[in-house]
Amino acid sequence: MNTQTHSIGIKKRIALVAHDNKKQDLLEWARFNRETLARHHLFGTGTTGSLLERELDLPITQFKSGPLGGDQQIGAKICEGEIDFLIFFWDPLEPQPHDPDIKALLRLAVLYNIPTASNRATADFIISSPLMSKEYQHTTPDLERYLQNRQPK
Repeated sequence: MNTQTHSIGIKKRIALVAHDNKKQDLLEWARFNRETLARHHLFGTGTTGSLLERELDLPITQFKSGPLGGDQQIGAKICEGEIDFLIFFWDPLEPQPHDPDIKALLRLAVLYNIPTASNRATADFIISSPLMSKEYQHTTPDLERYLQNRQPK
């Protein structure tokens, strides 16, 4: 498949999401990394976004709660190239009523080749990377060409 190259700027656009049982873990992680996060544009779903905004005293662009469409809103922003990075502390032990939305969001993060962390250890490695303070070039599939090739002839 052909690819396209995209640039992730120095100021990253980071989506922060957490399931109920992981919100405290994300809050602790975000407090610890506040200085780094303050240099970037932050997005969050529902309660997670409000908690982070209040706790960090940083502006957070907020979407709806995940079960009410917030995961899909973030997925749309990834597709539009408006979110560069996903931190999603999800709970693998608790069934979620919006599980298909979660899988769709994670699928889009992989499809659009954005850095994605689903737990604290991975988030620690990503945010401490020297690439966090640099512009970064990454590739995505050339989806227009992919769709053209799939058209019936």
